[in-house]
Amino acid sequence: MSYFSKNDRLVRGYNSYIDAGTDDMGTQMDVGLLIMEAGDTYTYEDSEKEVAILLFEGQVTYEWNGRTVEADRPDSFHHEAYCLLAPRKTKITLTARAHSELYLQATVNEKDYEAILYTPQDVQTQHAGNHGELLGCMQREIKTFFDYDNAPFSNMVLGEVLNYPGKWSSYPPHHHPQPEVYFYRFDRPQGFGAGFANGEVYQTGQNGCAVINHGFHSQTAAPGYAMCYAWGIRHLDGDPWLKTRIDDEEHTWLLEKDANEQIYQG
Repeated sequence: MSYFSKNDRLVRGYNSYIDAGTDDMGTQMDVGLLIMEAGDTYTYEDSEKEVAILLFEGQVTYEWNGRTVEADRPDSFHHEAYCLLAPRKTKITLTARAHSELYLQATVNEKDYEAILYTPQDVQTQHAGNHGELLGCMQREIKTFFDYDNAPFSNMVLGEVLNYPGKWSSYPPHHHPQPEVYFYRFDRPQGFGAGFANGEVYQTGQNGCAVINHGFHSQTAAPGYAMCYAWGIRHLDGDPWLKTRIDDEEHTWLLEKDANEQIYQG
């Protein structure tokens, strides 16, 4: 299965999408969506797994190791994120001050390190496709919270992509050996798009999750609907994701400087 959604079964509290211990999806990661209402408290602690807790929307107080930080993010489309990366054996308490939704991603990691809260000021943003490439069809924002460059002690990578309405992202099609998970959000609940991965094409929607463990992949959002998806990667043992991107040779002409002229001539 490449893509699945649980919108009709989402409940207040933690909603598991992937359990690495029981689901044979090749991700080696747990993935879930935490839904909280004002006054709700949720505690996470695991003896073997590190965790990343990303605030999609809402107002949440993060507490860990004697630290307390209040995070406020009205939405994923106009406001930057808060994301806590913490090692195994870290007790984390989340308290909602309003309706809040958070993405959780965890994996086994025996390394001990100091937990880090990435704030809106820390987000690394790449504005891609902003110079008229492919007639502007792949204009998007690629955001990274942590990867091997700034968190080599982690076994994971996590970021977001802001896919503008009617545009493409993760494009031209590419692949990498490391498994990846996409978790989709739309600016309107009826928003939709399409994903291409694992040799399949699937319609994406609010709170949908895609598992990409082989083959070329790319995404698009329907006109009128902005899409923001979390992208999480699990490093392979001895083969970490180092911004690894293997482009589909059939489409590498799209990267040429005169690609627009070739399109017009076509």
